[in-house]
Amino acid sequence: MKEISTKKLAETIIEGIRNRKGQRIVAIDLKKIKEAPVEMMIICEGQSNTQVAAIADEVDDFVRTTTHVHPLSVAGLENAEWVAMDYGTIFVHIMQREPRAFYAIEQLWEDGKITEYGDE
Repeated sequence: MKEISTKKLAETIIEGIRNRKGQRIVAIDLKKIKEAPVEMMIICEGQSNTQVAAIADEVDDFVRTTTHVHPLSVAGLENAEWVAMDYGTIFVHIMQREPRAFYAIEQLWEDGKITEYGDE
């Protein structure tokens, strides 16, 4: 199986998020932080449990069909307030507004290079 770059995987994940109207998309490049568990985190927001679950499903389907990469694990689909997807080099966090504000992942990893993607 062909290896896919973290950059290409991230672009594909973000496209999947946008397919379901995920909002406030942020990518945090953590390659220069040796304690970081992954090379990159991608965080976005959904307005409801239904939208959060739909974004997670679309990311899984879109990444799988486009790159043939499967997530190593997915957690949080039961209540869909915060779904975490592990792609090995990238963690994807799909959150509703309240948990996102409470857990403030962007602030925890603010030493990384943060790129914000405008809502389309």
